[in-house]
Amino acid sequence: MTPSPEMKDLLVLVADRNMEFTVKGLLTRPPALGIRVITYDLFQHPWHDAGCRFNSKEFLRPFVNQYSRSIVILDKEGCGQENQSRTEIENSIEGEISSSGWNERAAAIVIEPELENWVWSDSPHVDNVLGWHGKQPSLREWLRTRGFLQGNAAKPDTPKDAFKEALRTARKAHSSSLFFELAQKVSFERCTDEAFVKFKAVLRSWFAETNSGQQ
Repeated sequence: MTPSPEMKDLLVLVADRNMEFTVKGLLTRPPALGIRVITYDLFQHPWHDAGCRFNSKEFLRPFVNQYSRSIVILDKEGCGQENQSRTEIENSIEGEISSSGWNERAAAIVIEPELENWVWSDSPHVDNVLGWHGKQPSLREWLRTRGFLQGNAAKPDTPKDAFKEALRTARKAHSSSLFFELAQKVSFERCTDEAFVKFKAVLRSWFAETNSGQQ
């Protein structure tokens, strides 16, 4: 399908407000993503993760001729198919959306177990945004002493619980704006989460900017 001049580049369907702010923050950094500047809109599914899993096809169908591409982003935790693998859920969603007229122009990103897994990198910006700048013990030491971080693991087993408890301990208010701030500041190369790696790869395959820099 050849996009019409009236089409926007991208529609992003997300499960909640935190994801919306995360994607907004990420898309403020086209050079770091390795893409050109794009036009896009973000929508939250009213049924959250389960809605993105089971209703993306119907939600996106009316927009098939308004956007060049679409991405669906959801947590595996809470989607209703936790017994399946990340890739199995992604493949199912992509097949369903494709059959509604999007064809190869759509992708699904399933974060395992949840969005907060994208937060936990070794970047000092994580400490600063979560209110741990200058605190002792350091945030990662605290995660280990509280049992959130095991051995040499790079990320907590329960990233959302660790995120909430870190904020509570630092007396920092929970806000979706924290996700926006992190997405604007943390180096993308520091995040090794498989869903995030796919997110970057999909965008680059669709909207590559030959001369863009990377961070």
